[in-house]
Amino acid sequence: MDALNDAIVSVNDVFWGYLLIPFLLILAVYFTVRSGAVQVRLFPEMFRVLRGQPPAAADGKKAISSFQAFAISAASRVGTGNIVGVATAIALGGPGAVFWMWLMALLVGSAAFVESTLAQLFKVRDRTGFRGGPAYYMQFGLGARWMGLIFAVVITVTFGFIFNSVQANSIADAIDSSVAAVGVQTGPGLLWGVGVALAILVAAVIFGGVRRIAHVAQLLVPFMALAYLVIGLVVVAMNLSEVPRVLGDIVSGAFGVREFVSGGIGAAIVQGMRRGMFSNEAGLGSAPNAGATAAVSHPVKQGLVQTLGVYFDTLLICSITAFIVLVANPSYGEREGASLTQASLEANLGVWAVHALTVILFLLAFTSVLGNYYYGESNLRFMSASTGVVNGYRVLVLAMVLAGAVAPLDLVWTMADVFQGVMATINLIAIAPLAGIAFLLLRDYTAQRKEGRDPVFTRDRLPGVAGVQCWESETDLAPAPGDRL
Repeated sequence: MDALNDAIVSVNDVFWGYLLIPFLLILAVYFTVRSGAVQVRLFPEMFRVLRGQPPAAADGKKAISSFQAFAISAASRVGTGNIVGVATAIALGGPGAVFWMWLMALLVGSAAFVESTLAQLFKVRDRTGFRGGPAYYMQFGLGARWMGLIFAVVITVTFGFIFNSVQANSIADAIDSSVAAVGVQTGPGLLWGVGVALAILVAAVIFGGVRRIAHVAQLLVPFMALAYLVIGLVVVAMNLSEVPRVLGDIVSGAFGVREFVSGGIGAAIVQGMRRGMFSNEAGLGSAPNAGATAAVSHPVKQGLVQTLGVYFDTLLICSITAFIVLVANPSYGEREGASLTQASLEANLGVWAVHALTVILFLLAFTSVLGNYYYGESNLRFMSASTGVVNGYRVLVLAMVLAGAVAPLDLVWTMADVFQGVMATINLIAIAPLAGIAFLLLRDYTAQRKEGRDPVFTRDRLPGVAGVQCWESETDLAPAPGDRL
């Protein structure tokens, strides 16, 4: 098993270091220039559009709001990547990994804008409102349903199965550390118990559909993020004298001034950017599935909201984890995962903080499982899956949650890296030729804002773009001459 894991890691490092990361960065710089740095320029606008209220859906109930779609994507984003992933990146790449995580977030915010704006434009209607994502803009925007089908399969496996096993693994690891901290014997029985309990809780939500997922995410995401931020800020406040040293370590480590056990600057860049992508998901093709569900008046609105999600995830939550870990001045390479963050909290706040982080990590990972599940379901429905197939998928998700709780940490994270790399590559190939449409939409949006209007889009405003399934104008909706009213 170790030999297989090592072989996959070697291939994966080459793939990420020499293909995926350069490809993503080139596109992100291109998107940033073409959009006039939309991810920075329209930062205040992101908060304004987040407050929009949706109309009723086709079934008469309230459609998914912009904030609820943000919460679904944040539920998937804000999870173990923020606590376990950041700690692992620091353990393997040193403090410099944090710098590259920050830089990546600022750049790839433009990619998040492009992919979520496209998802809104090419979304389709369903009974509860809308659904969409990369598979849909591959079919309707590129005219390549075959590509959409490949992406749908990959994201369903990646998020529904692999990433959910990562979340379950991190929950089990945190609970194991928390139980051990009070002197209780741990072992496989505890891990199996955690897996069963988590599977039961997940089942209670996912069989209720997207509205139940949205409501749970809307309730838990702000609470758990605030709780974690408060704990992190307390740790930073207790170690204010260490902050200059931590910032110095981050900057010097980023440029190879100090060498770490896994290879210095190269490890810092690869680990920072890889874990950054796992955490904020910009360019990965996952968040657009949530963004497409929102009922908004203009596609750009949700593109801006999903860009804000990248900042919320990386510049806020991930940074807090980084400071929690680094103020403790850890020995790199000795520990990784949730236990590294827990050890730092215990050193600063006492053993109670280990248990507090376990509760927070449980909520983070639990809502991530819900968001990940929805991404898979949305793409199953793209493949015209029947209700029976969707229910079968739900059962398999629960099985992977259970299996992830007892699987080895290294193997789980290695498989997550492989699948997210493949998924991101497919998505980036798709959005590169479609990005021009997103920039036309941005131009339309900013023109309406300059006129003092709340922007409204209809598909006749982009007459040269085919494949748009929604966004009808009043003319489109009016009955043809001779039709009965």
